[in-house]
Amino acid sequence: MKPGIGPGIEGCRILVTGGGTGIGAATARACAAAGMKVLVSGRRSEPLQRVVDEIVGRGGVASFRVGDVATLGESEALLDAMDTAFGGTDAVFANAGYGLEKPVLAASPEEIRRIFDVNLVAAIDLMRATGLRLRAERRPGHLLGCASILSKFTLPGYGLYSSTKAALSHVCRSMRCELADDGIAVSSVHPVTTRTEFFDVARKTSGEGHGPVVEDGVPTHAPKMFVQSSEVVAEAVVRCLRRPRAEVWTSRIGRFSAGLFEMFPPIYEQVLRSEMRRKRREAASAD
Repeated sequence: MKPGIGPGIEGCRILVTGGGTGIGAATARACAAAGMKVLVSGRRSEPLQRVVDEIVGRGGVASFRVGDVATLGESEALLDAMDTAFGGTDAVFANAGYGLEKPVLAASPEEIRRIFDVNLVAAIDLMRATGLRLRAERRPGHLLGCASILSKFTLPGYGLYSSTKAALSHVCRSMRCELADDGIAVSSVHPVTTRTEFFDVARKTSGEGHGPVVEDGVPTHAPKMFVQSSEVVAEAVVRCLRRPRAEVWTSRIGRFSAGLFEMFPPIYEQVLRSEMRRKRREAASAD
């Protein structure tokens, strides 16, 4: 038995965390358009309601739950909500997360714990809880974790964020081997810079004097070749649900660059030094 639920995903049930905006909302809409039943979760009811109304207005089936994924017991509560709404869960996309652009020495212990709790621990817990239920019910399924291109390399100021994504990527790889014989597929998703409210939130979260300079939803220093829409990521996730793969990449040049950095560390070091010099110039001009 091949792991996963595809290619016939119509009627299958998927949970998308961080589903009110950005990649999560776009993925929820794309999954619903493909015939899946969708439950979106997040901390704010208004955007979740808008996504559900849009899906239902187009003839789809959707529901939502408000909550913080980092709250103890939230993973089980989300799966219970899936049971109530749709009678079970076939796939989850652990997408909830946020950005932080701040040097490690400038981050507080609370900031460090929070970003790991939300971006990493909550995602692992949801995939773990879903895997346990699928295995107990002897059913196939698909677990997806939203990593990032920065799971393969990092940049100055992004050490904490990228480390959460790198760890999530490794967990997905390990779970993929552990669950293959159970018919459960596990995939990591690696978007490049995506035009959403992510970077505006990252600027606020990073605090005074830190965070990216944002214009039209993306950092001003991001190369245009690495900028995409959330719909591009959503369609890639749907393709992966139909035909499971280990890693979902939404940019060929992004994947090539990540591989190049891993193969040739001196090139990577040059990029890091260049980025650090840019940040210093920006800080000097701000003063």
